[in-house]
This record gives sequence, C-alpha cells and structure tokens, in this order.
Amino acid sequence: MNYELFIAKRIIAGKKYKNSISSPIIKIAITAIALGIIIMLIAVATGAGLQYKIRDKMAGFKGHVQIINYDANNSDISTVSIDKNQDFYPTFKDIDGIKNIQIFANKGGILRTKTDFEGIIFKGVSTDYDWTLFKEYLVSGTIPDLHQDRTKGVLLSQTVVNRLQLKLHDTVQATFLKTANSKLTSQRKYTVVGIYNSGFAEFDKSMMIGDIREVQRLNKWSENEIGGFEVILESFDNIEAKGDEIYNRISATLNSKTILESYPTVFEWIQLFDNNVWFIIGIMILVAGINMITALLVLILERVQMIGILKALGSTNTSIRKVFLYNASYLILKGLFWGNLISLSILFIQHYFKVITLNPETYYVTTMPVHISFTYILLLNIGTLVMSFLMLIIPSFIITKIQPSTSIKFA
Repeated sequence: MNYELFIAKRIIAGKKYKNSISSPIIKIAITAIALGIIIMLIAVATGAGLQYKIRDKMAGFKGHVQIINYDANNSDISTVSIDKNQDFYPTFKDIDGIKNIQIFANKGGILRTKTDFEGIIFKGVSTDYDWTLFKEYLVSGTIPDLHQDRTKGVLLSQTVVNRLQLKLHDTVQATFLKTANSKLTSQRKYTVVGIYNSGFAEFDKSMMIGDIREVQRLNKWSENEIGGFEVILESFDNIEAKGDEIYNRISATLNSKTILESYPTVFEWIQLFDNNVWFIIGIMILVAGINMITALLVLILERVQMIGILKALGSTNTSIRKVFLYNASYLILKGLFWGNLISLSILFIQHYFKVITLNPETYYVTTMPVHISFTYILLLNIGTLVMSFLMLIIPSFIITKIQPSTSIKFA
C-alpha cells in the first residue's frame, strides 16, 4: 500500500499540471495565495508604520506626558509659570521607563518680513531637550546651540520659511503678545540657524524652536520659572499607565496630560487602522482559502480513476486524503514564497527610496512609512497556512464518496 501511495504522490506532486485540465486552476490558486500575503503584509507594514511615525512625531513636539500648572487652561501658550525646582526633575526616582525629562516654555507671537507676516508659537527649550526628531527632519543648518550665554538662533520649519520667503542665516523680526507684567508688545530679532520639515503640518506651520531664556525674558520670569515639563518615555505602549503614575507623583498644584488626552481625535483616527488591517486580513484569507478549495476539488475530480484504483488496492480514505492535502499545502507554501518575496521587495523599496508620497495635511507624513516586523511576517504566514489548510479538510471528504467500482469502470 505504501508503494501505491508513493506513486500517487509522484503523480500529483510531479510536473503534472502543465498539460492537465487543472493547470489554470492551480495557477489561479497559487496567485491568490501570493496576492493575499502581499496585500496583508503591505497593509500591516503601512498601517503600523503610520501609527508609529505619527505618534513618534507628536512625542517629539510635545513629549509623551506634559506637566504644567493646573491653571494653565490647556493652552499651547505658557501664561502661568511653575517652579523648575521639583522633586521629579531632572529624574523621577520612583518611576521606571522614563527616558528624559525636559523643560519648556511657549510664547505666542508674529514673525514679520518686509512683505509678509506669520503667526507662530515660540517654544523655548534648554540643554536637556531631546533633539532626535528635529535632527531626523533637519533640511539644512544646525540645531541651536543652547550652551552659549545667550542664543538668538532659532529653528523654523520649511513651511514657515517658504511662506515668509526666508533662507538659512536670515534675520527675522518677531513681535510677541502682551504679558500680565507688561502692557507693551515685545520686539525681538532672531537668526534662522536651522530649517526642518517633519511633514506634520499642524506643528510645522506654527512652531519655532529656540532658547527658553528668551521666553523667560519676554515673560519677565526668573531663571527658575518655566512653562512646564515634557516627559519622554522609553516605550509608547504603556503610556496610559505611566501617565497615571506621573500624575500621582506630582504636587496638587500641577497637572499632567498624556498626548493621548491632548490629541484624542488623532489617536482615535490612527487606531482605526487596526480595524481596517484586520478586515483586510480576514477577506484575503477567505479569498485565498476559497481558491484553494476550488483547486483541491479540481485535483480530486481530475484523478477520480486513480483514487478508485488506490482504494481497490487497499488504500484507506484517510491515506488518500493526506496525499491531496499534502500537495495542496505545497501549493500554499509556493504561493506564500512568491507573496513574501514580492511584498518584502515592495516594502524595502518604499522604506529606502520613498516612492509613495502622501499629503501631510491629511496623513501627517510626507511619504508612506513602513514598519517591517519579522514577528508579524511569521505570524501572517503561519496563520495563512493553517487557516487555508483547515479550510481544505472538509472538501477533502469528497474522496470518501468515490467508489472503486464506479470510478474504475470508466478508466
């Protein structure tokens, strides 16, 4: 019996589809598996890439958690100061998972040139600031040197520079709003030492980064008065838990908010990507499974006589079903191989060459980001293989209905 099954396997597994009726069906099934894994991998990689890139950019501008005065009214402009000398600064001694704590202060103003003007928020930072985001998206120039006694250099976005028709090392005049300590507007001149383009239009169109001491002078604050603290976490995944821990460790006069709480609509929007990805995965596995069922049925019906002969020689239904299921699995693996090869090639091309661009006004990024996780790739391949194989078990029972007397009669 083993010899007969060996012959059957060779007949089915050899180069047997070229001239058979099942040849186009087999090709369609393999193509369906390949297309399914291509679409699933691209959907997962781009969905995760957008989520990670958007949240990393927001953390770069605002930190994962902001600590401000309880009376600050959640404004982007620092109108109420707090004391820099806090128990948790420069480090939270009893909270793990914190990468950096940095001070900041914001001031609303207007940049003017001879022909144009633009409203901005001057974000003052200090030597403890994490410049990772801006170094990544720096178009030209350098980061402001905050180790000098007084720094008049500022970092502006490509958006603002283009609107005001400025260029690197130009001097720009800034007019700032009145403060509680002064009824007059303040005039200052700053030098553009760096130009960045993060692709996050909401911040690029209004943010100017410079020395926090400039904001302190404008607000008539002392060197220990600041607008607040930004906390950078080591991992975004536990931001809610860390946000609660931070809130419980600060004084009653201070308030803390995570970027999830500050920008709920943005994070609700990017969470929808997960639902879309799961929907795509479900549809692709279903389509691939249906095509494999069709291919298996065609293979079985095309070899009815062979099945009858094997049964007449003593082969069991289970052993014959295994032959067809093993060969169907081979077709699935072949489709997975080509699907992974093509999809990973597309993803690596996009990752390194940025072929596909997006509208930053809508997606907060200029190019489609991809996040390639080999864990996701492995799970998708195993899941597709297992689900497709399970969907083939029921239609393989048609073999039990084939009677040797009937099938061999027409051989």
